[in-house]
Amino acid sequence: MNEPITVLLVDDHHLVRQGVRAFLDTQPDIEVVGEAESGETAVALVSQFAPDIVLMDLIMPGMDGVEATRRVKQTSPRTQVIVLTSYHQDEHIFPAIRAGALSYVLKDIGPEELADTVRKAAVGEAVLHPRVAARVVQELHGARTSAHTGAINPFTELSEREMETLRLIAAGLSNSDIAERLTISEKTVKSHVSNILSKLHLADRTQAAVYAWREGVVRRE
Repeated sequence: MNEPITVLLVDDHHLVRQGVRAFLDTQPDIEVVGEAESGETAVALVSQFAPDIVLMDLIMPGMDGVEATRRVKQTSPRTQVIVLTSYHQDEHIFPAIRAGALSYVLKDIGPEELADTVRKAAVGEAVLHPRVAARVVQELHGARTSAHTGAINPFTELSEREMETLRLIAAGLSNSDIAERLTISEKTVKSHVSNILSKLHLADRTQAAVYAWREGVVRRE
């Protein structure tokens, strides 16, 4: 018999982990090797077990699922990450996929379908919730269109608050500094940063800073 597919469950809700585990434990070809209630614990357990699959929640206290996904892929590149979340907004989808998630499914998924998603991920096949798949396709079409028509115009794409945030990123300020400067919460700053990266098709803040200087969003004194 083949080795079972090893899975690590990551969710800050004990009840969710318990429910998913109870079902996966009934599958002869799937073995849950651990559970984590935070991104930090997930990364530590991945370095210990190097599981085939991580089922990753996105919204958790401390390190969120996007950052945890990035670190999981750095720690164990062979491990495939399946995002299992309630959120299907752009600011969650695109950063998660950019961070290295293979599949993106919502928590209303049926148990059998979830087991099937795990099996597909184990052989490198992605599964995207239909809503998520539609957004990814739209985004790719948008990126292709902008490639034909020239670069995206940050002055029309970004809101005024996002432009302010981008200028402060370019000035080298951290999220907490930006929050203080704009008198908003750090969580709101993170949302703005995610939106900026999504809208401008950038991978991280460094690219955002370079972009801001290059496109004249900020000017050297």
